[in-house]
Amino acid sequence: MEKYWLGPVHDLDDFGNQIHDEFVDGCISSDHGGNGAWAIMTPEAHNHIGVGLGMGRGQRYKKQADGRWLRVEG
Repeated sequence: MEKYWLGPVHDLDDFGNQIHDEFVDGCISSDHGGNGAWAIMTPEAHNHIGVGLGMGRGQRYKKQADGRWLRVEG
């Protein structure tokens, strides 16, 4: 079953990086001060400070032609 992001998606992630056609809603590594905190981040930021994808770790979303954000991983 397809799942879509229900909230607004801003132009910038929680770290000031430009969001284009994908973003990750994910947990931040404790090595980067996350301590269980979650953030909206670009896939590139997630590669550096995220803890992976999947239940309890994060989900990746991709913008569709109709403007909705489809969960594609995690």
